[in-house]
Amino acid sequence: MDNGVVAAIGFVALFVLMLLRVPVGMAMGLVGITGFGYLTGFAPALKLVGQTTMRTVTDYSFGVIPMFLLMGAFVSVSGISRELFRAANTFVGHWRGGLGIATIAACGGFAAISGSSVATAATFSAVAYPEMRRFGYPKSFSTGVIAVGGTLGAMLPPSTVLAVYGIITQQDIGKLFIAGILPGLLAIAMHMITIGIIGVAKPGFLPTAPRHSWHERMVALGDVWSPLLLFVFVIGGLYGGFFIPTEAGAVGAVGAFVIGVLRGRLSKDGILSSLLQATRTAAAVFTVLIGALCFGYFLTITQTPQAVTAFLTGLGIGPYGVLVLILLMYLVLGCLMDSLAMVILTVPIVFPVITALGFDPIWFGVIIVMTVELGLIHPPVGMNVFVIKSVIKDVDMSTIFLGVLPFVVTDLLRLALLISFPMIATWLPESMLN
Repeated sequence: MDNGVVAAIGFVALFVLMLLRVPVGMAMGLVGITGFGYLTGFAPALKLVGQTTMRTVTDYSFGVIPMFLLMGAFVSVSGISRELFRAANTFVGHWRGGLGIATIAACGGFAAISGSSVATAATFSAVAYPEMRRFGYPKSFSTGVIAVGGTLGAMLPPSTVLAVYGIITQQDIGKLFIAGILPGLLAIAMHMITIGIIGVAKPGFLPTAPRHSWHERMVALGDVWSPLLLFVFVIGGLYGGFFIPTEAGAVGAVGAFVIGVLRGRLSKDGILSSLLQATRTAAAVFTVLIGALCFGYFLTITQTPQAVTAFLTGLGIGPYGVLVLILLMYLVLGCLMDSLAMVILTVPIVFPVITALGFDPIWFGVIIVMTVELGLIHPPVGMNVFVIKSVIKDVDMSTIFLGVLPFVVTDLLRLALLISFPMIATWLPESMLN
Protein backbone atom coordinates (compact mmCIF):
# COMPACT_ATOMS: atom_id res chain seq x y z
CA MET A 1 0.00 0.00 0.00
CA ASP A 2 1.25 3.47 -0.91
CA ASN A 3 2.67 5.52 2.00
CA GLY A 4 0.32 8.40 1.24
CA VAL A 5 -2.68 6.10 1.50
CA VAL A 6 -1.37 4.69 4.79
CA ALA A 7 -0.99 8.23 6.17
CA ALA A 8 -4.52 9.15 5.07
CA ILE A 9 -5.92 6.02 6.76
CA GLY A 10 -3.96 6.96 9.87
CA PHE A 11 -5.55 10.43 10.02
CA VAL A 12 -9.02 8.99 9.50
CA ALA A 13 -8.43 6.42 12.25
CA LEU A 14 -7.14 9.16 14.57
CA PHE A 15 -10.26 11.30 14.19
CA VAL A 16 -12.55 8.29 14.51
CA LEU A 17 -10.87 7.39 17.80
CA MET A 18 -11.22 10.98 19.05
CA LEU A 19 -14.91 10.99 18.10
CA LEU A 20 -15.24 7.79 20.14
CA ARG A 21 -13.89 9.80 23.12
CA VAL A 22 -10.52 8.05 23.23
CA PRO A 23 -8.04 10.47 24.92
CA VAL A 24 -6.07 12.41 22.32
CA GLY A 25 -2.65 11.23 23.52
CA MET A 26 -3.72 7.59 23.55
CA ALA A 27 -5.33 7.91 20.11
CA MET A 28 -2.21 9.47 18.54
CA GLY A 29 0.07 6.89 20.16
CA LEU A 30 -2.09 3.96 19.08
CA VAL A 31 -2.39 5.11 15.47
CA GLY A 32 1.27 6.13 15.29
CA ILE A 33 2.63 2.84 16.58
CA THR A 34 0.23 0.77 14.50
CA GLY A 35 1.12 2.68 11.34
CA PHE A 36 4.83 2.60 12.12
CA GLY A 37 4.60 -1.14 12.78
CA TYR A 38 2.74 -1.76 9.53
CA LEU A 39 5.45 -0.01 7.51
CA THR A 40 8.60 -1.13 9.35
CA GLY A 41 7.63 -4.11 11.48
CA PHE A 42 6.11 -4.29 14.93
CA ALA A 43 9.34 -5.15 16.77
CA PRO A 44 10.90 -1.74 15.95
CA ALA A 45 7.54 -0.07 16.65
CA LEU A 46 7.28 -1.52 20.15
CA LYS A 47 10.89 -0.59 20.84
CA LEU A 48 10.04 2.94 19.70
CA VAL A 49 7.36 3.20 22.40
CA GLY A 50 9.86 2.55 25.19
CA GLN A 51 12.53 4.81 23.76
CA THR A 52 10.12 7.70 23.12
CA THR A 53 8.57 7.48 26.56
CA MET A 54 11.89 7.36 28.40
CA ARG A 55 13.45 10.13 26.31
CA THR A 56 10.45 12.43 26.79
CA VAL A 57 10.07 12.11 30.56
CA THR A 58 13.84 12.44 31.15
CA ASP A 59 14.55 15.26 28.68
CA TYR A 60 15.74 18.31 30.63
CA SER A 61 14.15 20.77 28.21
CA PHE A 62 10.71 19.25 28.85
CA GLY A 63 11.12 20.03 32.56
CA VAL A 64 9.87 23.55 31.86
CA ILE A 65 6.32 22.18 31.58
CA PRO A 66 5.80 20.60 35.04
CA MET A 67 7.69 23.46 36.73
CA PHE A 68 5.45 26.19 35.34
CA LEU A 69 2.40 23.99 35.98
CA LEU A 70 3.46 23.67 39.62
CA MET A 71 3.96 27.43 39.90
CA GLY A 72 0.47 27.97 38.49
CA ALA A 73 -1.01 25.45 40.94
CA PHE A 74 0.57 27.18 43.95
CA VAL A 75 -0.64 30.56 42.66
CA SER A 76 -4.17 29.26 42.11
CA VAL A 77 -4.49 27.64 45.53
CA SER A 78 -3.00 30.72 47.25
CA GLY A 79 -6.01 32.83 46.25
CA ILE A 80 -4.03 35.42 44.31
CA SER A 81 -6.80 35.61 41.72
CA ARG A 82 -9.18 37.19 44.26
CA GLU A 83 -6.63 39.87 45.14
CA LEU A 84 -6.07 40.73 41.48
CA PHE A 85 -9.80 41.00 40.81
CA ARG A 86 -10.41 43.07 43.93
CA ALA A 87 -7.63 45.52 43.04
CA ALA A 88 -8.84 45.94 39.45
CA ASN A 89 -12.42 46.32 40.62
CA THR A 90 -11.61 49.20 42.99
CA PHE A 91 -10.23 51.24 40.09
CA VAL A 92 -12.70 50.55 37.26
CA GLY A 93 -15.68 48.80 38.85
CA HIS A 94 -17.76 52.02 38.88
CA TRP A 95 -17.52 52.37 35.09
CA ARG A 96 -20.31 50.99 32.93
CA GLY A 97 -19.16 47.44 32.33
CA GLY A 98 -16.34 48.07 34.81
CA LEU A 99 -16.56 44.65 36.44
CA GLY A 100 -16.02 43.10 33.02
CA ILE A 101 -12.96 45.31 32.46
CA ALA A 102 -11.71 44.39 35.93
CA THR A 103 -12.15 40.70 35.08
CA ILE A 104 -10.09 41.07 31.90
CA ALA A 105 -7.34 42.90 33.81
CA ALA A 106 -7.31 40.31 36.59
CA CYS A 107 -7.32 37.44 34.08
CA GLY A 108 -4.29 39.01 32.39
CA GLY A 109 -2.44 39.30 35.69
CA PHE A 110 -3.33 35.77 36.72
CA ALA A 111 -2.44 34.37 33.29
CA ALA A 112 0.98 36.01 33.50
CA ILE A 113 1.88 33.80 36.48
CA SER A 114 -0.16 30.66 35.79
CA GLY A 115 0.30 30.12 32.04
CA SER A 116 -2.93 28.11 31.74
CA SER A 117 -6.06 29.15 29.86
CA VAL A 118 -8.25 26.47 31.40
CA ALA A 119 -7.04 27.29 34.94
CA THR A 120 -7.71 31.00 34.38
CA ALA A 121 -11.23 30.35 33.10
CA ALA A 122 -12.05 27.95 35.93
CA THR A 123 -10.65 30.25 38.62
CA PHE A 124 -12.50 33.38 37.53
CA SER A 125 -15.73 31.46 37.06
CA ALA A 126 -15.66 31.14 40.85
CA VAL A 127 -14.15 34.57 41.59
CA ALA A 128 -15.62 37.09 39.13
CA TYR A 129 -18.94 35.57 38.06
CA PRO A 130 -20.68 35.85 41.47
CA GLU A 131 -19.64 39.52 41.74
CA MET A 132 -20.90 40.41 38.27
CA ARG A 133 -24.21 38.66 38.88
CA ARG A 134 -24.57 40.38 42.27
CA PHE A 135 -24.48 43.77 40.54
CA GLY A 136 -26.92 42.72 37.82
CA TYR A 137 -24.64 41.87 34.91
CA PRO A 138 -26.30 39.55 32.33
CA LYS A 139 -25.28 35.89 32.41
CA SER A 140 -24.19 35.92 28.77
CA PHE A 141 -21.87 38.91 29.22
CA SER A 142 -20.43 37.64 32.52
CA THR A 143 -19.56 34.18 31.21
CA GLY A 144 -18.36 35.55 27.84
CA VAL A 145 -15.88 37.88 29.53
CA ILE A 146 -14.52 35.05 31.70
CA ALA A 147 -14.19 32.72 28.70
CA VAL A 148 -12.24 35.23 26.64
CA GLY A 149 -10.18 36.32 29.65
CA GLY A 150 -9.10 32.73 30.06
CA THR A 151 -7.52 32.68 26.61
CA LEU A 152 -4.88 35.15 27.82
CA GLY A 153 -3.23 32.27 29.67
CA ALA A 154 -1.64 30.90 26.51
CA MET A 155 -0.34 34.22 25.19
CA LEU A 156 1.19 35.99 28.18
CA PRO A 157 4.39 34.43 29.54
CA PRO A 158 4.95 31.91 30.93
CA SER A 159 2.84 30.04 28.37
CA THR A 160 2.79 26.25 28.31
CA VAL A 161 1.62 26.21 24.69
CA LEU A 162 4.42 28.55 23.56
CA ALA A 163 6.94 26.45 25.49
CA VAL A 164 5.77 23.25 23.77
CA TYR A 165 5.86 24.99 20.38
CA GLY A 166 9.43 26.07 21.08
CA ILE A 167 10.45 22.54 22.07
CA ILE A 168 8.88 20.97 18.96
CA THR A 169 10.34 23.51 16.53
CA GLN A 170 13.63 23.97 18.43
CA GLN A 171 13.04 27.72 18.77
CA ASP A 172 14.28 29.80 21.70
CA ILE A 173 11.56 29.61 24.38
CA GLY A 174 12.75 32.88 25.93
CA LYS A 175 12.26 34.67 22.59
CA LEU A 176 8.79 33.16 22.25
CA PHE A 177 7.84 34.36 25.73
CA ILE A 178 9.07 37.88 24.92
CA ALA A 179 7.22 37.82 21.58
CA GLY A 180 3.96 37.04 23.37
CA ILE A 181 4.04 40.14 25.61
CA LEU A 182 2.87 42.84 23.18
CA PRO A 183 0.20 40.65 21.49
CA GLY A 184 -1.00 39.69 24.97
CA LEU A 185 -1.23 43.32 26.06
CA LEU A 186 -2.97 44.13 22.78
CA ALA A 187 -5.50 41.39 23.53
CA ILE A 188 -6.22 42.86 26.97
CA ALA A 189 -6.64 46.37 25.52
CA MET A 190 -8.91 45.24 22.67
CA HIS A 191 -11.11 43.17 24.98
CA MET A 192 -11.50 46.17 27.29
CA ILE A 193 -12.36 48.40 24.32
CA THR A 194 -14.94 45.83 23.20
CA ILE A 195 -16.59 46.01 26.63
CA GLY A 196 -16.58 49.80 26.40
CA ILE A 197 -18.23 49.68 22.96
CA ILE A 198 -20.90 47.29 24.27
CA GLY A 199 -21.56 49.70 27.15
CA VAL A 200 -21.97 52.65 24.78
CA ALA A 201 -24.02 50.77 22.17
CA LYS A 202 -26.40 49.26 24.77
CA PRO A 203 -26.51 51.70 27.72
CA GLY A 204 -29.04 49.70 29.72
CA PHE A 205 -27.30 46.38 29.19
CA LEU A 206 -24.32 46.82 31.51
CA PRO A 207 -24.74 48.23 35.05
CA THR A 208 -22.23 50.05 37.21
CA ALA A 209 -20.88 49.30 40.70
CA PRO A 210 -20.23 51.74 43.58
CA ARG A 211 -17.12 53.92 43.36
CA HIS A 212 -14.30 53.06 45.77
CA SER A 213 -12.29 55.62 47.69
CA TRP A 214 -8.60 56.17 46.98
CA HIS A 215 -7.80 54.67 50.37
CA GLU A 216 -9.60 51.45 49.39
CA ARG A 217 -7.79 51.45 46.06
CA MET A 218 -4.37 51.81 47.66
CA VAL A 219 -5.13 49.04 50.17
CA ALA A 220 -6.29 46.71 47.38
CA LEU A 221 -3.28 47.64 45.25
CA GLY A 222 -0.97 46.79 48.15
CA ASP A 223 -2.36 43.26 48.18
CA VAL A 224 -1.07 42.47 44.69
CA TRP A 225 2.62 42.86 45.51
CA SER A 226 3.15 39.10 45.60
CA PRO A 227 2.08 38.24 42.02
CA LEU A 228 3.92 41.32 40.74
CA LEU A 229 7.08 40.32 42.58
CA LEU A 230 6.82 36.75 41.32
CA PHE A 231 6.28 37.84 37.71
CA VAL A 232 9.18 40.32 37.75
CA PHE A 233 11.49 37.82 39.44
CA VAL A 234 10.76 34.92 37.09
CA ILE A 235 10.29 36.69 33.77
CA GLY A 236 12.89 39.38 34.51
CA GLY A 237 15.43 36.72 35.44
CA LEU A 238 14.64 34.78 32.29
CA TYR A 239 14.95 37.78 29.99
CA GLY A 240 17.98 39.08 31.85
CA GLY A 241 19.81 35.85 31.13
CA PHE A 242 20.14 34.80 34.77
CA PHE A 243 18.52 31.43 34.09
CA ILE A 244 17.09 29.38 31.24
CA PRO A 245 13.35 28.60 30.87
CA THR A 246 13.48 25.31 32.81
CA GLU A 247 15.32 27.00 35.68
CA ALA A 248 12.85 29.91 35.49
CA GLY A 249 10.00 27.46 35.99
CA ALA A 250 11.72 25.90 39.01
CA VAL A 251 12.48 29.33 40.51
CA GLY A 252 8.87 30.38 39.91
CA ALA A 253 7.50 27.26 41.60
CA VAL A 254 9.74 27.78 44.64
CA GLY A 255 8.87 31.50 44.72
CA ALA A 256 5.12 30.83 44.56
CA PHE A 257 5.50 28.23 47.34
CA VAL A 258 7.50 30.55 49.61
CA ILE A 259 5.14 33.51 49.08
CA GLY A 260 2.09 31.32 49.72
CA VAL A 261 3.56 29.89 52.94
CA LEU A 262 4.82 33.24 54.28
CA ARG A 263 1.43 34.85 53.69
CA GLY A 264 -0.37 31.95 55.34
CA ARG A 265 -2.19 31.08 52.12
CA LEU A 266 -0.75 27.58 51.67
CA SER A 267 -1.79 25.05 54.29
CA LYS A 268 -0.63 21.46 54.35
CA ASP A 269 -3.76 20.44 52.45
CA GLY A 270 -3.23 23.29 50.00
CA ILE A 271 0.34 22.19 49.27
CA LEU A 272 -0.80 18.61 48.74
CA SER A 273 -3.63 19.77 46.49
CA SER A 274 -1.21 21.88 44.42
CA LEU A 275 1.23 19.00 44.01
CA LEU A 276 -1.53 16.62 42.96
CA GLN A 277 -3.03 19.17 40.56
CA ALA A 278 0.31 19.87 38.90
CA THR A 279 1.17 16.16 38.71
CA ARG A 280 -2.13 15.23 37.10
CA THR A 281 -1.88 18.04 34.55
CA ALA A 282 1.76 17.27 33.76
CA ALA A 283 0.94 13.57 33.32
CA ALA A 284 -1.83 14.49 30.87
CA VAL A 285 0.51 16.81 28.94
CA PHE A 286 3.28 14.22 28.74
CA THR A 287 0.81 11.57 27.60
CA VAL A 288 -0.19 13.83 24.70
CA LEU A 289 3.48 14.59 23.99
CA ILE A 290 4.50 10.93 23.88
CA GLY A 291 1.50 10.02 21.72
CA ALA A 292 2.20 12.90 19.35
CA LEU A 293 5.87 11.97 19.02
CA CYS A 294 4.91 8.38 18.12
CA PHE A 295 2.41 9.70 15.59
CA GLY A 296 5.09 12.08 14.29
CA TYR A 297 7.50 9.21 13.62
CA PHE A 298 4.76 7.50 11.65
CA LEU A 299 4.18 10.64 9.57
CA THR A 300 7.92 11.07 9.02
CA ILE A 301 8.39 7.66 7.41
CA THR A 302 5.33 8.30 5.21
CA GLN A 303 6.92 11.65 4.21
CA THR A 304 3.67 13.44 4.96
CA PRO A 305 5.31 16.78 5.96
CA GLN A 306 7.22 16.90 2.68
CA ALA A 307 4.08 16.05 0.70
CA VAL A 308 2.02 18.71 2.49
CA THR A 309 4.76 21.28 1.93
CA ALA A 310 4.96 20.50 -1.77
CA PHE A 311 1.17 20.59 -2.14
CA LEU A 312 0.58 23.88 -0.32
CA THR A 313 3.53 25.74 -1.86
CA GLY A 314 2.42 24.53 -5.30
CA LEU A 315 -1.13 25.89 -5.06
CA GLY A 316 -0.12 29.24 -6.52
CA ILE A 317 -2.05 31.28 -3.95
CA GLY A 318 0.98 32.97 -2.44
CA PRO A 319 2.47 32.76 1.06
CA TYR A 320 -0.39 34.58 2.78
CA GLY A 321 -2.99 32.48 0.99
CA VAL A 322 -1.32 29.36 2.35
CA LEU A 323 -1.15 30.95 5.80
CA VAL A 324 -4.90 31.66 5.72
CA LEU A 325 -5.60 28.02 4.80
CA ILE A 326 -3.48 26.83 7.73
CA LEU A 327 -5.23 29.16 10.16
CA LEU A 328 -8.66 28.04 8.89
CA MET A 329 -7.57 24.47 9.58
CA TYR A 330 -6.74 25.42 13.18
CA LEU A 331 -10.13 27.07 13.63
CA VAL A 332 -11.83 23.86 12.50
CA LEU A 333 -9.60 21.70 14.70
CA GLY A 334 -10.54 23.93 17.63
CA CYS A 335 -13.92 22.22 17.52
CA LEU A 336 -12.32 18.80 18.04
CA MET A 337 -9.39 19.07 20.46
CA ASP A 338 -7.68 21.30 23.00
CA SER A 339 -4.99 23.84 22.12
CA LEU A 340 -1.99 21.83 23.32
CA ALA A 341 -3.04 18.73 21.37
CA MET A 342 -3.54 20.84 18.23
CA VAL A 343 -0.05 22.32 18.47
CA ILE A 344 1.65 18.99 19.18
CA LEU A 345 -0.20 17.18 16.38
CA THR A 346 -0.02 19.76 13.59
CA VAL A 347 3.10 21.87 14.06
CA PRO A 348 5.50 19.13 12.83
CA ILE A 349 3.44 19.07 9.62
CA VAL A 350 2.87 22.79 8.99
CA PHE A 351 6.16 24.17 10.33
CA PRO A 352 8.18 23.01 7.25
CA VAL A 353 5.60 24.81 5.09
CA ILE A 354 6.01 28.02 7.06
CA THR A 355 9.80 27.95 6.89
CA ALA A 356 9.67 27.15 3.17
CA LEU A 357 7.48 30.23 2.64
CA GLY A 358 9.95 32.41 4.54
CA PHE A 359 7.81 33.36 7.54
CA ASP A 360 9.47 34.16 10.85
CA PRO A 361 9.14 31.08 13.14
CA ILE A 362 8.83 33.19 16.32
CA TRP A 363 6.06 35.28 14.78
CA PHE A 364 4.32 32.15 13.54
CA GLY A 365 4.44 30.68 17.04
CA VAL A 366 2.50 33.67 18.35
CA ILE A 367 0.05 33.44 15.43
CA ILE A 368 -0.53 29.74 16.14
CA VAL A 369 -1.18 30.35 19.83
CA MET A 370 -3.65 33.15 19.06
CA THR A 371 -5.52 30.93 16.61
CA VAL A 372 -5.71 27.82 18.79
CA GLU A 373 -6.83 29.95 21.73
CA LEU A 374 -9.63 31.31 19.56
CA GLY A 375 -10.63 27.67 19.16
CA LEU A 376 -11.15 27.54 22.92
CA ILE A 377 -14.09 29.93 22.73
CA HIS A 378 -15.63 29.83 19.28
CA PRO A 379 -18.86 27.87 18.59
CA PRO A 380 -19.93 25.11 18.31
CA VAL A 381 -17.31 23.67 20.68
CA GLY A 382 -14.94 25.59 22.96
CA MET A 383 -12.88 24.10 25.77
CA ASN A 384 -13.11 27.24 27.94
CA VAL A 385 -16.87 27.26 27.47
CA PHE A 386 -17.12 23.69 28.76
CA VAL A 387 -14.89 24.57 31.72
CA ILE A 388 -17.10 27.52 32.66
CA LYS A 389 -20.23 25.38 32.27
CA SER A 390 -18.74 22.77 34.62
CA VAL A 391 -18.19 25.44 37.30
CA ILE A 392 -21.35 27.52 36.75
CA LYS A 393 -24.18 25.02 36.63
CA ASP A 394 -27.11 27.40 36.01
CA VAL A 395 -25.92 28.74 32.63
CA ASP A 396 -26.68 27.15 29.25
CA MET A 397 -23.93 26.61 26.67
CA SER A 398 -25.85 28.79 24.19
CA THR A 399 -25.85 31.65 26.72
CA ILE A 400 -22.06 31.47 27.10
CA PHE A 401 -21.51 31.37 23.33
CA LEU A 402 -23.80 34.40 22.92
CA GLY A 403 -21.61 36.35 25.33
CA VAL A 404 -18.44 35.20 23.58
CA LEU A 405 -19.40 36.27 20.05
CA PRO A 406 -18.36 39.98 20.27
CA PHE A 407 -14.95 38.91 21.56
CA VAL A 408 -14.55 36.35 18.76
CA VAL A 409 -14.91 39.25 16.30
CA THR A 410 -12.32 41.20 18.31
CA ASP A 411 -9.90 38.27 18.27
CA LEU A 412 -10.25 37.84 14.50
CA LEU A 413 -9.45 41.55 14.08
CA ARG A 414 -6.42 41.16 16.37
CA LEU A 415 -5.26 38.17 14.34
CA ALA A 416 -5.54 40.23 11.14
CA LEU A 417 -3.53 43.04 12.77
CA LEU A 418 -0.75 40.65 13.79
CA ILE A 419 -0.60 39.15 10.30
CA SER A 420 -0.51 42.61 8.72
CA PHE A 421 2.05 43.98 11.19
CA PRO A 422 4.41 41.14 12.25
CA MET A 423 6.56 43.61 14.20
CA ILE A 424 3.93 43.54 16.98
CA ALA A 425 5.39 40.15 17.87
CA THR A 426 8.95 40.45 16.57
CA TRP A 427 9.98 43.96 17.66
CA LEU A 428 10.36 43.28 21.38
CA PRO A 429 12.53 40.12 21.17
CA GLU A 430 14.69 41.71 18.46
CA SER A 431 15.20 44.94 20.41
CA MET A 432 15.95 43.13 23.68
CA LEU A 433 18.51 40.94 21.95
CA ASN A 434 20.17 43.92 20.35
